[in-house]
Amino acid sequence: MTPVTRRAPPLRRSLDLEHTMTDTGTGLAGSANPPAPPRSAGRRQGLLLMLISCLPVLGSVLLAPVLPRMQDHFEATAGADALVPITLTVPALMIGVLAPFAGRFVDRFGRKQLLVGGLVVYALFGTAPLWLEPLPAIVLSRAGVGVAEAAIMTCCTTLIADYFSGRERDRWLGLQTVFTALAATVFFAAGGALGSFGWRTPFWLYASGLVFAVLAATVLWQPHARTESPAAQAHALPPIPWRTLRAPILFTLVGGVVFYTPIVELSYALDDLGVESTAAIGAISAIASAATATGAFVFGRVSGRGTATLLPIAAGLAGTGIVVIGIAGSVAVTAIGAVVASAGTGLMLPTLVTWAISSLPFELRGRGTGLWTAAFFIGQFFCPLIVVGLTAALGGLGGALVVVGIASLVMAVAAKTLLPRTPKVRVHV
Repeated sequence: MTPVTRRAPPLRRSLDLEHTMTDTGTGLAGSANPPAPPRSAGRRQGLLLMLISCLPVLGSVLLAPVLPRMQDHFEATAGADALVPITLTVPALMIGVLAPFAGRFVDRFGRKQLLVGGLVVYALFGTAPLWLEPLPAIVLSRAGVGVAEAAIMTCCTTLIADYFSGRERDRWLGLQTVFTALAATVFFAAGGALGSFGWRTPFWLYASGLVFAVLAATVLWQPHARTESPAAQAHALPPIPWRTLRAPILFTLVGGVVFYTPIVELSYALDDLGVESTAAIGAISAIASAATATGAFVFGRVSGRGTATLLPIAAGLAGTGIVVIGIAGSVAVTAIGAVVASAGTGLMLPTLVTWAISSLPFELRGRGTGLWTAAFFIGQFFCPLIVVGLTAALGGLGGALVVVGIASLVMAVAAKTLLPRTPKVRVHV
């Protein structure tokens, strides 16, 4: 009996044709030449994804130095006291809300197309405040930046997981945190320097999205599953494995709060100790940022030890450092606490993302990455709100930081207790 061959739906056939054309150079899927093996990603693709991953950091630190000037410019605008700070935080909220939808789009229609489109939108909305005058319109443009960043973050992390596997994947995920931590330091300095020419000037840096869109269209390619599942052949998305993702997502939600606490609150803690020099605050913040990068770099070397070992260490270091910042009575002790906390958060971030997406097959990886990204950025968005609420309730920033630090230590104990009992999942690459 002759087996019946199922015809792929039109979209699947078109993607296969694109894959064949891209990888073989023949231009025809039915060419007599045998198809070449799938492309192998290398340093060029990895470095480009690292650089693109830094773009969402731009919005969170680039504008911080110019917020006072924006506040002065819009002092006559009703609600400016609330709207000006929102220009800094609303992109993170949009990422948290929209990243799961970006992940679904990625799994259904592909990674590269959404990434290139997201970079173009990022440049358009990012530079919009250069010519927009009403403050509410600027806030809306910042929301548009967040929409683009949701696509960029989801696509970049998904492509890293697609292009690389095993220890190589772990190394690039660790380097992603290294690059973003270093970029935060560079962008903060750039924002301050450009802000001296006017509060609108830093927004010109968002035009770099167009350059990266061209590079992404040229250097990257749309990956495909090595073997298609029946669901993929039918072009139906398989259900999300909530039993696999539930724990990583919950830990990441808490981890997002812990990760951003030293970043957001260190300057306030130093101010409470009487440090008024912005140069001194910047220097200590830069040292802490370097510790974050170091922790992420170390992850690439020790990732083989597994989440059950690394996450308790990371959360324990972060919690201990934050508690030290909260109870410190001197600048030196505060700086030590910041270094310890940042080293822990630097190790924590790649540990969490690897835990969440390494066990997911190709057709689930986009949505898994989107859910993880949403959890992390929701934690980032609520971090200052939680600390402000705790500060009001406990009568000081120190007590609030101690509570957040204890929460991180509880997270470390929970990881140590629960993870060894979690059944191991076969890793798909």
